[in-house]
Amino acid sequence: MDFLYRNALWAALLASVGALATAFTSQYVFGLWPCVLCLYQRWPYAVVIAIALIGISLRRKVGSGALLVLCAIGFATTAAIGGFHVGVEQGWWEGTAECVGDTSKALSLQDLKAQIMSAPVVRCDDVAWSLFGISMAGFNVIAAGIMTVFSLAAALHSSKVQK
Repeated sequence: MDFLYRNALWAALLASVGALATAFTSQYVFGLWPCVLCLYQRWPYAVVIAIALIGISLRRKVGSGALLVLCAIGFATTAAIGGFHVGVEQGWWEGTAECVGDTSKALSLQDLKAQIMSAPVVRCDDVAWSLFGISMAGFNVIAAGIMTVFSLAAALHSSKVQK
C-alpha cells in the first residue's frame, strides 16, 4: 500500500484521465450524448488532472499532502454532482433548468427551430446506458467516492511520513 500512497498523484491523474477517456469514448464512439449534468461531472476531473500534473512536476519542491487534499475535493465534487444526477435519473428530485434544454436565447420561431434542430436533446432524467442497474452517473459516484477516500488517506499518510 505504501507504493500506492507514494504514487497517489499518479493514481489521481490516471483515474481522472481514465474517467474523461471513458466519457469521451461513450460520446464520440458510441453516440451517448451527454446531458448538462454529465458535462458538469467532467470539469472536476480536468481540475484534478491539472493539480496532479503540477504536483508531479513539483514533487521535489512541494509536499504532495495539500495537493492530494485538493484532488480529494475535486473527486468529491464530481461524486456530489453524480449523486445529484442519479437522484434526477431516479425521479427523487427535479434537475436543473438546463436539464430540459435552454431555449431562452431564441429570438424568433426560426431561431428556436434552428437551435432545436442543431443540438442533440439529452434530458438529465433519461438513463442512456446502465450496467447491473447502475447508470454512468452512478458509476461516477462510486469511482469518484473511492478516489476521494484514497486521496484523503494518501494525504494523511503523506503528512505522517513528512513528520
